[in-house]
Amino acid sequence: MNDTLRQYENVVKGCRDIFLKKTADYGTSWRVLRMISILDQLYIKAKRIRTIQEKGSQRVGEDIRGEFQAIVNYGVIGLIQFDMKDEDVEELSTDKTAAFYDEKISFVKKIMENKNHDYGEAWREMSQESFVDLILMKLQRMRQILANDGKTLISEGVDANLTDIINYAIFALIGIAEDRHAH
Repeated sequence: MNDTLRQYENVVKGCRDIFLKKTADYGTSWRVLRMISILDQLYIKAKRIRTIQEKGSQRVGEDIRGEFQAIVNYGVIGLIQFDMKDEDVEELSTDKTAAFYDEKISFVKKIMENKNHDYGEAWREMSQESFVDLILMKLQRMRQILANDGKTLISEGVDANLTDIINYAIFALIGIAEDRHAH
């Protein structure tokens, strides 16, 4: 588990760095996105990874690693947006944005630690393809939850599904860093 925590933190550090640099470039323009738009952004990224996996080639420069990093960051955006109210300010300071990012990642990491304890790091034996399929499935679930006005009868909500998506993407990035699941 110590190795997992170190690897997890390294992946998150890279994703956070990208997120904060893009915040410096664009501000928090993502604050205008509604949840369905965030889900669509996540879908575009996951669908591109799946297409590259199936075709075995790509024509656009950004690699699969960059797409998984984007999934982590859009997932964090989704968690931030989930908690913020429409009347909240759209432009956030870099410090406040970084604090929100760290808060959400800390929560997501705690969920990973709890699940990792119970599942015994089963994710290490999973393929990159499975992570993408699970992300796409979670996105379909969240679309249905939104269609039901955010209500579920017995299932987890949007926030729990976003948490899982972030963790699946981080697991895939750990696998890529280890040169596993490279296709």
